Amino acid sequence: MKLLSVLSLSLVLSCTTLSAQKVYEISAFGLKANSSKNASPVLQKALAKIKAEYKEGEKVILRFPEGRYEFHEKGAAVREYYISNHDQTNPKKVGIALEDMKNLTLDGQGSEFVFHGRMLPVSLLRSENCLLKNFSIDFENPHIAQVKIVENDPQDGIVFEPAPWVDYRIAKDSIFEAYGEGWTMRHSWGIAFDGDTKHLVYNTSDIGCPTKGASEVAPRRIHAPGWKDVRLVPGTVVAMRGWGRPTPGIFLSHDVNTTIENVKVHYAEGMGLLAQLCENITLEKFGVCLKGDADPRYFTTQADATHFSGCKGKIVSCNGLYEGMMDDAINVHGTYLKVVKRVDDRTLVGRYMHGQSWGFEWGCPGDEVQFIRSNTMELVGKQNKIISIRPYDKEQTEGAREFLITFREPVDQVINEQSGFGIENLTWTPEVLFSGNVIRNNRARGSLFSTPRKTIVENNLFDHTSGAAILLCGDCNGWFETGACRHVIIRKNRFVNALTNLFQFTNAVISIYPEIPDLKGQQQYFHGGPEGGIVIEDNEFETFDAPILYAKSVDGLVFRNNTIKLNTEYKPFHPNRNRFWLERVTNVTIAE
Repeated sequence: MKLLSVLSLSLVLSCTTLSAQKVYEISAFGLKANSSKNASPVLQKALAKIKAEYKEGEKVILRFPEGRYEFHEKGAAVREYYISNHDQTNPKKVGIALEDMKNLTLDGQGSEFVFHGRMLPVSLLRSENCLLKNFSIDFENPHIAQVKIVENDPQDGIVFEPAPWVDYRIAKDSIFEAYGEGWTMRHSWGIAFDGDTKHLVYNTSDIGCPTKGASEVAPRRIHAPGWKDVRLVPGTVVAMRGWGRPTPGIFLSHDVNTTIENVKVHYAEGMGLLAQLCENITLEKFGVCLKGDADPRYFTTQADATHFSGCKGKIVSCNGLYEGMMDDAINVHGTYLKVVKRVDDRTLVGRYMHGQSWGFEWGCPGDEVQFIRSNTMELVGKQNKIISIRPYDKEQTEGAREFLITFREPVDQVINEQSGFGIENLTWTPEVLFSGNVIRNNRARGSLFSTPRKTIVENNLFDHTSGAAILLCGDCNGWFETGACRHVIIRKNRFVNALTNLFQFTNAVISIYPEIPDLKGQQQYFHGGPEGGIVIEDNEFETFDAPILYAKSVDGLVFRNNTIKLNTEYKPFHPNRNRFWLERVTNVTIAE
């Protein structure tokens, strides 16, 4: 009798567990894999049904049979999103708009999600405990135009051949332009790749690609007489770019406990993934990458692979592949508001300053803040807490640039709108683990970190990152990206031929480079401090050039047990000829 009761109880528990999980097959909504049917309106219908039927505590799975799915602007969700470090253009067409979800798993089971036009592929907003897994994101016709240099004559200019998937025309004013579903692009600049290795071409950085006067001299062969650059030998592949970055591949905002597993972004017109104001994000085997070694493309995203703005909790990025992107593999930071008005002793008006970072929430009552003098990047006064915050130049937060903020304690008298001060939100700062990733063949830098909480960068391969492999930054003057790094461990990484090109803040393979206009006037130190400082240990550097470490304004720096191997794969050219270049650094240990 007792055994029967136990079995009955087990059966009840099993049924309860099963009933707490609900599976939705996308095929039940009439969307089949590998068909030409527009998936955008089907996803709207499916997600509306999931939200309407959701019961608290239930786990929900939205599942796609493996295959290819086509998403078009027509029938897509239309949203007004203000996305950090992107163009604030609205509305946006969203292929898969996941909003106000709990315990949702979106499982592509290895599917390809292919987008057309100018879309935001996936958004996840105001959601908890969600998992995105097993799918890829790509665009049928990327806005970046890939071309191959066929001929290069110093007097007659360049003849190039667009890749087979590039739709193009010569406009009436004789300029080469690419086009697609609802868009046209005139490319103002580009990045050059070696045709064989897919490394960025040595000592080219950002190149101009002027096509005024272009003509088609043979089928799919364009002569650009004004495009003259002797570095672009025949066989070089150029990713021709515009300036815009309208949307990322995946947009996360105001989420808690998000996991993204085995997801690949092959192209996005902005960043691969942008997360803002989220708590706890895990990326496992996430990639912004090509489709394998045989992929004829050389590029992935228009900007960073992953970017985290004003997040908290813990950011974990492990076992990923980041290649071919037009900026960094990861960037973690907050945003300084500039003080533009002192209302009274406890009230300030702060303003978002950068043209691509505004329009979204900055802080909440109870958040802890500190103040910084822009010119010297020194802390001023004591830490404080927000009592109230509301938009100052708009009725609502969406689209606002300025906020009226009241603090618990009086704000130091020296802080005003005339002298240049920033406000940093310390509550919305995350711990970071960046481990086991491969970063290669990308523009600008490998990784950027600007958070006061513990940051571990370990067991990664930085392979031909073109600029610095790791940058610890902080800037309250241009980008307005916070803030100081207090405890960073960089260990057991391998660095292969960084610094083949020059970009902003790339003074060495590891560059600790806060933007400080008046370094001579600085009395405090920006990075480091009693929390542990910056430790660089047990790494392997393979380099053709001199600079390994640059550091500015650091209290507590350790470089030990690292191996440096010189090669002759490129000619040294970096203007920094120092192995170690330190400016205003104290409590330092260097032991190779």
